[in-house]
Amino acid sequence: MAKEKTLFTCNACGGTTPRWLGKCPSCGAWNSLVETVAESASGGKNRLGAPQGYAGLANAQPVTPLSAIEAQDVARTPSGLSELDRVLGGGVVEGGVVLIGGDPGIGKSTLLLQALDALQRNGLPTLYVTGEESGAQVALRSRRLGIDGSQVNLLAEIQLEKILATVEAAQPAVVVIDSIQTIYSDQLSSAPGSVAQVRECAAHLTRMAKSTGITVILVGHVTKEGALAGPRVLEHMVDTVLYFEGDTHSPHRLIRAIKNRFGAVNEIGVFAMTEKGLKGVSNPSAIFLSQHSEPVPGSCVLVTLEGTRPLLVEIQALVDGGSPAPRRLSVGLERDRLAMLLAVLSRHAGVACADQDVFVNAVGGVRISEPAADLAVMLAITSSLRGKPLPRGFIAFGEVGLAGEIRPAPRGQERLKEAAKLGFTTAIVPKANAPKKAIPGLTIHAVERVDEAMDTLRGLE
Repeated sequence: MAKEKTLFTCNACGGTTPRWLGKCPSCGAWNSLVETVAESASGGKNRLGAPQGYAGLANAQPVTPLSAIEAQDVARTPSGLSELDRVLGGGVVEGGVVLIGGDPGIGKSTLLLQALDALQRNGLPTLYVTGEESGAQVALRSRRLGIDGSQVNLLAEIQLEKILATVEAAQPAVVVIDSIQTIYSDQLSSAPGSVAQVRECAAHLTRMAKSTGITVILVGHVTKEGALAGPRVLEHMVDTVLYFEGDTHSPHRLIRAIKNRFGAVNEIGVFAMTEKGLKGVSNPSAIFLSQHSEPVPGSCVLVTLEGTRPLLVEIQALVDGGSPAPRRLSVGLERDRLAMLLAVLSRHAGVACADQDVFVNAVGGVRISEPAADLAVMLAITSSLRGKPLPRGFIAFGEVGLAGEIRPAPRGQERLKEAAKLGFTTAIVPKANAPKKAIPGLTIHAVERVDEAMDTLRGLE
């Protein structure tokens, strides 16, 4: 037999090359090329059956100006899990395709099984397609979660053509594919999980969802770097991309929207893993605040914003010792930004940490990317360096510039109201975020520069 021709396909972009290279020539990703079997030539035709070139294309279709198209809000069906609905933008959308990824064992299958059961009980027909577990394993999980008498239809299958035939026959409203990396199509000779299989199976399922109005939820594996496995085009095909985050040693889980064609991105949903599955957390700020009996040095509470939700997160800093090569380590915050804040603190506030080890941590495992955390980080570092705790019930937020100015944070009024609702009494905020009307129970100190913030803090001690 003639040896099968092989190609090397990039996991990141799907580009091919006849030989292995350390760097993909198409997108520049390193160590992303994997060996695949080359597909046979299609006789000058593409996969849709039309000859290549403009001459063989179908007749031109009429076009419509945007002003003549009636735009309507998409209808949403609540999933029964309020935190999941928040991230989705209000619920599942008819014909929408959702891709959810996360580390193994984080709770993706548990979450989706609970959501399908809630949808089924509300009268929507559902189908759970499992390619990684047997039907008995899924049934055992449902018993463990306390889902008694569940009417969710289950299919243990990994062949795409059989799945599509079953969906056409059963006509469910919502289909979960767990997971897309296990599905394969007979039209391709490559193994399940390869770039070609993942791309082709996801494209078929997306076309099915758009043509029939069935909502499709795809479960995706993640790489050791935390990104979704498979070709990058997978994220472009779907309507919504969700990341399920959390430490397997902690009971709390975060679900975050990275892409959403039907809602806002950067929304966050918070769950707690219990014996009966995942439960939504109505007050997530309590997770990210440590319970200190007395105020301690190096701790400052920040009011951050995740999507439309204000969250109170405790920022902890430890400034310790002197060494020839001082370390700067941050967990949950950008390390480069920490180095910049230390330079601004030294230049414009006279607080020198050049010979000190500085460690900064966001409590609860949350990752903070917005610059509004700058002022809270600075105040926590100063508190640790001086060995004096910040006042009880103290919060801060604001972006710090290289010139020492404190810039406003978006939606400052909502941040302050959330802090007042949780019992905080004192705040240092940018002057532009100072409310026109006083907030009951909250004393607000508005500042314009870093040195002014430090003077205000000394006056509160």
